Amino acid sequence: MCVWWYKAGMDVSGGNHRHEAPWKRMSKEELDNQYSPSRWVVRLGAEEAMRTYSQIGNEVTKRARATGRSLLNVPYGDGDGEKLDIYLPEAVSEAMPFLVFFHGGYWQSGSKDTSAFMVNPLTAQGVAVVIVAYDIAPKGNEWSCRYKGHWDLEGREPLMEPDTAPALCTGTLDQMVDQVTQSIMFVQKQYPGNQGIYLCGHSAGAHLAAMMLLADWTKHGVTPNLKGFFLLSGVYDLEPIMHTSENAPLLPALEDAQRNSPLWQLETAPTQPADPACRILVTVGQHDSPEFHRQSREFYQTLCQGGWKASFEELHDMDHFEILWNLTQEDYVLTQIILKTIFQES
Repeated sequence: MCVWWYKAGMDVSGGNHRHEAPWKRMSKEELDNQYSPSRWVVRLGAEEAMRTYSQIGNEVTKRARATGRSLLNVPYGDGDGEKLDIYLPEAVSEAMPFLVFFHGGYWQSGSKDTSAFMVNPLTAQGVAVVIVAYDIAPKGNEWSCRYKGHWDLEGREPLMEPDTAPALCTGTLDQMVDQVTQSIMFVQKQYPGNQGIYLCGHSAGAHLAAMMLLADWTKHGVTPNLKGFFLLSGVYDLEPIMHTSENAPLLPALEDAQRNSPLWQLETAPTQPADPACRILVTVGQHDSPEFHRQSREFYQTLCQGGWKASFEELHDMDHFEILWNLTQEDYVLTQIILKTIFQES
């Protein structure tokens, strides 16, 4: 059953929208604007919003680690960047539910070390939280191919001209998807008695989590006990990204974008849910850009048409960053939705 919470005037029609996608009529400048979340914040300027986002991430992660109930930098693979942090509730058991979180940053920035937003509210209720690191592109380089004098798409100030940025583009999207797959397999192997694994991702992290809907777990020899997905302000069709200034380190060809687009994959080769009871929540902030709204709406519609148990929610008066940093609050509507979903299942 699909559930939609929507604003009056929103188009809720179904169908394949690819041939009529509005982004195809946009200039590169308008696409850059649409896919620049920091340009759509309403309470703070772009620079201040990003500073606040970073500051909150740092502070809540320090607090979460100060409890002493964490396992940090646990390797889930052989690569240097293949580490995760596990935050445990006070009462540890084999039958804990797990929320596994993948950070955003347009696949080019962000860190597990500043992403423990939801840890304290969830562990207080008995949920173990896992924060996953993956190799961003370009690996170890936060400025990438920036344009001097302009903010990049996540609001970070560029430091170098494009032709002077080091060519360190070793963290590819295919590699990131593989690392996310490995991290989930690791959690399942380490905690085989878990009462459900729930994937959560923000922005680019929502894309990586959504790619797990396409995973063929049988070929990996491990079938994780996936019970739900919480997808926050994500990007599910990467073709528009090819036409923005973020493309250079990520998507050299259309086939790369399509192979790594869960929306495109589910539209062209529908995948049946392995577990029809698995719940998927697609959320977007009221103050996200129209393109982020369109992507979330169309992904939700495609899930419904494919028989997935999906719901959609636009979070009132939230921008792209507030939708995540408010997870520090137990009484936040999204925190409550996550807890309700987890404990209805387990």
